[in-house]
Amino acid sequence: MNTTLLELLPQLLELLAFGLGSVGLSVFGLYVERFAIATVESGQITLGVWMAFVGAMAFYFAYLMSTDKFRPKLAAVRRQLAD
Repeated sequence: MNTTLLELLPQLLELLAFGLGSVGLSVFGLYVERFAIATVESGQITLGVWMAFVGAMAFYFAYLMSTDKFRPKLAAVRRQLAD
């Protein structure tokens, strides 16, 4: 294995964790939003609104993880690969 790739391995694993975390939160948000819609349609308005809020928060945290963690880490890895 190349030494530069071996040196980058911890950063690549961190990049993978941030990417999978962002995707996981997005999928969880989609699931919760679908559940919220089904709950509202069944007549439980309060629970449905609460679940919609939880789904929106999952989307918000996925957005924050992708913009605050994933993008800067990706830029750093690209910079080190270019050097």
